[in-house]
Amino acid sequence: MITFTMYGTWLQGDKRGFVKDGEVRGENTALKKSNAESMSGSEVKFGRKKKEIVMGAITEAAKRFKQKILAMGVFSKHVHIVCEYVDVPIGVIVGYYKNAGRVALQKNGFKGRVWTNGYNTKFCFDEKSLKNRIEYVEGH
Repeated sequence: MITFTMYGTWLQGDKRGFVKDGEVRGENTALKKSNAESMSGSEVKFGRKKKEIVMGAITEAAKRFKQKILAMGVFSKHVHIVCEYVDVPIGVIVGYYKNAGRVALQKNGFKGRVWTNGYNTKFCFDEKSLKNRIEYVEGH
């Protein structure tokens, strides 16, 4: 499962915690304030139309990798994708999906930064964990 967020919606230091270098870290108000002050644009939140554009773009991008998407949710502040394994580094895949979404949004008039840097992954090594991830995304 891949998760990435829209620009400015989940800053490092957030009270919900955040992931840095693969480690979940807790609230840090000074860090969050510093990150908010250094933002180069406004926080990005998606409405229905932008969600549909990004979902379509990622679906098309997955076809190019021949990667089956098992579940996907494009929400106002983040994206979850549960996808099957393909022999391509996960960072390349995430970059490709983010870029596909950004380009599609720009073609529809969106200007500015779309995504935060980085992403989070949760790998599924058995049917139960895969089922749980799919249910989580579909029920989100």
